[in-house]
Amino acid sequence: MRIAKKIPTLKAFTRLSMLLAGAGLAAATWAADPAPKDTTASNPLGGKTAPPVAAKGTPGQPRQITWEELVPKDWDPAKEFKGMDLSALDDGDPRANELLMKMQEVSNNAPTNPAMNGTEVKIPGFIVPLEEAKGEVTEFLLVPYFGACIHTPPPPANQILHVVPQKGAKFRAMDTVWVTGKLQTLRNDSMMGVSGYHVSATSVTKYSGGAK
Repeated sequence: MRIAKKIPTLKAFTRLSMLLAGAGLAAATWAADPAPKDTTASNPLGGKTAPPVAAKGTPGQPRQITWEELVPKDWDPAKEFKGMDLSALDDGDPRANELLMKMQEVSNNAPTNPAMNGTEVKIPGFIVPLEEAKGEVTEFLLVPYFGACIHTPPPPANQILHVVPQKGAKFRAMDTVWVTGKLQTLRNDSMMGVSGYHVSATSVTKYSGGAK
């Protein structure tokens, strides 16, 4: 399951990084290929709709955004790796490890969209818990597709949100939620991945499909 349609410039990069990390061809293809269904702010899980367009917020209300808006339009993480032939690399080849480290560096330093800084937003995603207390998640990463940071390598930093809710939320890993709050372009390093954005969440609610 994916919340967002895969951004074309990330497709080859994601697939290559997953293959190098040993995720397997099927998983790499699944995560890297564009989603078969269009996703929009009003239909983030997919469906036959118009091309992705962010919902326009009303004064005093958060603006519902798509994951695509978090990535600078001119950023192409795959440009340094175009033409790469993985068939020439054997298991344990030092060149493969070196390439993976280079890709992780590019991913961890993925640029954010400065236009989004300070915006009150609402965005759907999957939870990757970082801190818990009394059965509630008190800090987590929000990612655009199922399995990211847990079953597969982390997405680029500009596709990971570090979320700190005002109060603990009763959710588990990979639960699908709506997060509402102030978005900041602020880097955070964690054991589960590097995030390029921070959200002080005023609300974390269960995703039930479509806009709310």
